[in-house]
Order: sequence, then C-alpha cells, then structure tokens
Amino acid sequence: MTDHADIDKVLSELRHGHSCLLLNENSAGGMTGFVVVAAEHCEAEHIAFMARQARGLVCLAMTPERCEELALPLMVEGDDSLSPFTLSIEAATGIDTGISAADRARTVRVAVDTASQPSDLVQPGHIFPIAASAGGVLTRTAPAEAAVDLTELAGLLPSAVFTEVLDNEGAVADAPYLWEFADRHHLVVGQVSDLVTYRLANQKTVLVERQGTLQTRYGAFAVTAYRDTTHGRLHLALTKGRIAESQPTLVRVHVTAVFRDLIGTTLDGHVSWSFDASLKAVAASDSGVLVLLSKPEATDDLLHDIDRLLGEPVNEQASSPDAYNQIGMGAQILRDLGVGQIRLLGAPLKYNALAGFGLEVVDFVAPPDAAESH
Repeated sequence: MTDHADIDKVLSELRHGHSCLLLNENSAGGMTGFVVVAAEHCEAEHIAFMARQARGLVCLAMTPERCEELALPLMVEGDDSLSPFTLSIEAATGIDTGISAADRARTVRVAVDTASQPSDLVQPGHIFPIAASAGGVLTRTAPAEAAVDLTELAGLLPSAVFTEVLDNEGAVADAPYLWEFADRHHLVVGQVSDLVTYRLANQKTVLVERQGTLQTRYGAFAVTAYRDTTHGRLHLALTKGRIAESQPTLVRVHVTAVFRDLIGTTLDGHVSWSFDASLKAVAASDSGVLVLLSKPEATDDLLHDIDRLLGEPVNEQASSPDAYNQIGMGAQILRDLGVGQIRLLGAPLKYNALAGFGLEVVDFVAPPDAAESH
C-alpha cells in the first residue's frame, strides 16, 4: 500500500506537472478521493487519465476573483452554494467539438491564462468551473478549495483541474479502492486534513474581536466574538464550564435561520436543533460551546424556505447548506477555544478533514422533540 506523503511532497509533484491523489477523510471513518493537477500544466493526457481511469466529472477549480474576471456567473446564485459551479465553458478558438481530451485541455489553459478575456471563452462547454470559497480549506474542506490551496502554496496559478475517483461500478470509490488506484497508477497521495494542518500552522481566517461575560435566559456564558477575515462577518462563541482538549465537550455549530430560530417552524417529520434549544442544552452541560455562525439570508433563501414549509415544489440544489458543508470556520473557532473531543448537537453526518483541525466527533446528540425544541 502506498503511504500518504506530506504536503511538501504533494506541492513538488504539482510544480513538476504531475497528477496527485488527494484523500478527504470524514468523521465517520470513510474517505473520498480525487485526482488533481495544476491547471497551468494540464495537458490532454491528464484529461484522458481523469476521464478513463478516475471516471468522475472533470472540473476546473478557480478563485472567485478569476471567475469574476472571466464573467462566469454561478449556476446557482449565492456564495454559500453547496456546489458553486459556474456556467460550463469552452475555448472560443482552436478546438474542434470541445469534448476531446486535447480540446478540454486547451479550454483549461485558456481559462487560466492571465491574458485571457471573457471573449476568449464561450458557454456552454465541456469544462465545468467551480468557484472555490475564499479562505480555501480553512473555510470549506472540499476538493475545489483543496485544489486551489495546493496550487497557490506551490507558487503556481491558483487553479487546478480535478475529478473524483469512481470505482469499477461507477460508485464513489472507498478507501481500499483508492489506495489500490494510487499504487496502480504510481500517484503520490496526500490528505486534505494534512493540508488543513499545514495552513493552520501559518494562517487563520478568524480573529478574536471581543471577549467577556454575557447574561442569557439560561444563565451566564463566556462570549467571544470572532471576525471572519474572508467575508468580514462576525461570529459568536458562547462557552460554559472549563474546556479541556482531552475531555468531550458538548458542541453546537449553528447557522442562523429566520424560520427555525425566530418563528419556530419545522418541516413535518423533521426536527432540528433550534438556537434556543441548543443554548439550553449547553447551559445544562458541565462543558459546552455554542458557536453561532452569521450567514445573511437572501430573499431567494427565504422564499425557498417558505415554499418548503407550504409544501410547494422546490429546487433542492438552490438551498443553502447547513454548517456541515462549511465546517472550517466553526472548526477554527472550536480549536481556538481549546476543544478537542466533541459531543455534537446534530445529525450523524460525515464531517470532512476534522482531524486537520485537531478535532474528533465522539458522539452525536439528537434534538429534543418539536414541542420541547420550540
């Protein structure tokens, strides 16, 4: 079995135009893997390898600034989109049908060429750009953010081509298949959690703005206000008791939602932790943290929630993700507070690359019933 390499080795491979396999472990003990190559080094053979061997959708990860320079709007508006794809693209000249490996490699090179203008691309096409979140893996531990971070750390243009690895049946490849895949194709293997640790050693995207004690309906809490340097938003952490890295801490990372938190509405058969119920649970614990992440709700977000509550047809892809899709901000705050082991107020979902933040989920705590929660 191939051993995973340190991040410096992965960066060296990318600088030399080689493909690497990145593993993204989750809190449930599973992992997914994706092949990545620096966009400025992308050739037809890289595209062919991704299409024939890895079998996933070939994507181009770029910074939001580069997408804006190329006038590429998101398919689904909102910077918190679960899959922030832009319109697909094709090079305006120098290609045939656009689907061949050579044509797609040219499209990639045109898109990342700093001299290119929006007129050098047409839509739709056969390359699928993704606007990686500002802050990279410290904000969102997903393939696009990892790919952009790696190329930027390697001193290359902050753009990369990547695709998820599928197994022989077309399912998302599991750990044994991924390690065998890396051995078979002689790929250097890196881990997203190592990339998180690598970046945290030199950079954080949250800064402490205020600290003190806050009186609530459930008693006194220590409060810390953090500023997100990527979006300028202010997030709050309410802490109860003594936080020890080696001891489990009751934790809720809560994204604000008007209907759930202020009005108290719920979908039939679906109960979640409201802010009030979370605060009450943390107050009753010996050691707990409630992180309140600020996320402005756009008009379309509120209309989407109204449609869901009224039973109207909705576009599920248009809905904004909850905290588990952008765990980096909450994870940085928890580590700054000294949290190590987590008893999580939330559903048993798979949280990517938590180990890179020095965090481990040891238990999930289900919400109270709707009557108690609201």
